Amino acid sequence: MGKEIKIWYDKEGDYLEVIFERKEGYFRETENDAVMEKVEKVDREGNTIGFSILNVSALKDKPISVNLKGHLVS
Repeated sequence: MGKEIKIWYDKEGDYLEVIFERKEGYFRETENDAVMEKVEKVDREGNTIGFSILNVSALKDKPISVNLKGHLVS
């Protein structure tokens, strides 16, 4: 069985959030102003547990590419 991923979209705020694992964490900036990476607070390795995207509707014109600094939680 695969891993469950939670996805929230707020149409009014034009905001998308994807969570790979429900853990306490914080968002940090990426090289793209529209994308924030969520990492674990307690994990010294800085595993990525999700990400968020502001102004999602802007993606209809062209996709974005972002290098998440943390390691994706497996």
